[in-house]
Order: sequence, then structure tokens, then C-alpha cells
Amino acid sequence: MAYEKIVAVYDRAGKAKDAVRALEASGFPSGDISVLNRDSLTDAEVHEAGLWRRLFGRNVGDHESAVYGRTIESGGAVLTLRLQDTDVARAMKILDVHNPVDVTDRASSLGLATPSVPKPAATPAPSATSPSLVNKSVAKEEVLRLAEEQIDVGKRQVETGRARVRRFVIEKPVESQVTLHEEHAEMIRRAVSDPSLVKDIDWTEKTIEITETAEQAVITKSAHIAEEVVIRREGSDHVETVRETIRRQQVELERLPRDVKKAA
Repeated sequence: MAYEKIVAVYDRAGKAKDAVRALEASGFPSGDISVLNRDSLTDAEVHEAGLWRRLFGRNVGDHESAVYGRTIESGGAVLTLRLQDTDVARAMKILDVHNPVDVTDRASSLGLATPSVPKPAATPAPSATSPSLVNKSVAKEEVLRLAEEQIDVGKRQVETGRARVRRFVIEKPVESQVTLHEEHAEMIRRAVSDPSLVKDIDWTEKTIEITETAEQAVITKSAHIAEEVVIRREGSDHVETVRETIRRQQVELERLPRDVKKAA
């Protein structure tokens, strides 16, 4: 596992302390974090370029040493963090929150000479709040850009099925009770014993007709609205977990034996 050292410069010692607390809260060991300020350095050490090269490597430039010294002299602090290379991006984000000084920009604003480094056309300008990785000379640095994929979950509407509502007619038998009246002709014979009726005898032929009647059931139909059926689409939401695989580039540092020759 390869290790790196990050150097972050803060104008105020309080910002450096806040950054230390944030790093420790994120899981970085306190033993890998150090803060240099006026309490830990003498006046002579503050402006000694050799001090910073001993601490951070021989590639530290004079302009960087001057910025470190002037920052501490004015009440600021220099924070260093030793960490695994896989944690660099996470640590940089934490340090950026507390607004570190861009050493190159500060050196330029102070009129300190900085080495001129040609930059590729596609290389963006450094952020004014980004801490610098030490042990990488400004004039001799090589940059590996690490890409990382991200997923962006969108939504689209698809047809999941169709529904059809059809109205049709069915028939079913029904019955109802009704009372019907009938009238029919009938003969009733009665014996007569009254002698006075003899004088009313009529020997002529006679026919009497009586109309017989009967009621019949008559069916009529009427229609009315029995109910309403409302057809509509009803929406609902649900949470769905989507899974995908993304790629991320990483780097590792391998120490080679001295007897390994560079490939031609």
C-alpha cells in the first residue's frame, strides 16, 4: 500500500484546528496529522527554507518555503497529513471545506518568483482552495488523472398493459304475481212454488246473451338509471432500487529494487 503526504496552508490557526477535527471525525488517525504554527516553531525555523525541505522533501521550492514561513508568522498554520493514496480524494474534500491557501497564487500575490510550468491545453487551472500534494515538484510533476463514473437515474414512461371497459346487455327471467278477474255465464235452477206466477207464463222462444269477461296480464317495460360506473386512471408511487456497476480508476505506488533497470 502506497502512502502520500498532503500539506494544507491556512491563514488562521483556528481553521487548521477545525480541519484537524474534521479529519479525525472522518477516521484519519490523529498520529498521522500534525500542525505547525508559531507555538511549535521558532522565528528562525519559520524562515528557514531547509526546514521545509527536510519536512516535505527536496522538491519544495523557495517560493513555497516563503509562503509557509510568512503564513505562520502572520498567525496561520501549516497542516500535514500522512495517508494511504486511496484516501487522498476524501481528505482533499475535507481540507477544502476549511478554505486552504493556494500556495502558488499566494506566492504570486506576494511577488515571489514561481517556476514557470507549461501546462497541457486540456489541464484546468488549479483551484484557489486546493491543498497541494508535497514531494511533487512544480517543475517536474507528473499528473495521473483518475476517472470515476457516476450514475444518473432518470425516468421514462412505458406502457405496461391496456384495460378495456365494455358495456353490454344481458337478459334474466323475472316474475311477478298479479290477480286477474274473470266473469262467466252460469245457470242456476230454482224451484218455484208461487201459484201467482202462472199468469206470467210466456210460451214464446227467447234468447239471452251474456258477455263473459276475463282480465289478462299486460306487461310494459320502463327503463331507469340504476348506477354509474366511472372509468379513470389512478396513479400511485413506489420506490424502486436500481443497481448498476460503475468504474473508478485508482493508483498505487510500487517500490522497485535498485537493480531493476528501466525498460528501453
